[in-house]
Amino acid sequence: MIGVLVSGKGSNLQALLDAGLPVVAVASNNTKAEALDRAARAGVEAAAFPAVEFASRERRDEELAEWLAERGVELVVLAGYMQLLSAPFLERFPGRILNVHPSLLPAFPGAHAVEDALAHGVKVTGATVHFVDEGIDTGPIVFQEAVEVREGDTAETLHARIQQVEHRLLPEAARLFLDGKLTAAVSA
Repeated sequence: MIGVLVSGKGSNLQALLDAGLPVVAVASNNTKAEALDRAARAGVEAAAFPAVEFASRERRDEELAEWLAERGVELVVLAGYMQLLSAPFLERFPGRILNVHPSLLPAFPGAHAVEDALAHGVKVTGATVHFVDEGIDTGPIVFQEAVEVREGDTAETLHARIQQVEHRLLPEAARLFLDGKLTAAVSA
């Protein structure tokens, strides 16, 4: 069972749904995320956990983790979730959190990867699916695929091409995990 964390439109969530994966819960830090509506249309339980409603980020993450666990979530997928997860959340799902990122990590970690790639003038960037650890986009890499940076690309045009790759790689990684063919090394 998959729980998906989202912050925006939810195109990667849609890719998971379109792949027929068992998405049972969708949560967001953003009460206005279009992805919450997308989940509702798909008949998937959805909820928002805005940080302002909690005493701390850690407390929010504890509540979020509990909500997901109550719904039988085995794998957490970050699909455009623009928040760092704190230790209480990571400890609840060790080795069971996947993220998709719009660069060829370790290049251009963080929230502005596409803009950073363009600013640095690279000829190739791409998409990465990786396990989440306590760092910023530092967990073990599962899949990567290159995307050419074209003359005249804007952040929007480049990101659109990267998302096409993400929409393929993320469901594939989730399916491999659920089938027991993908694991992250987790220290005890």
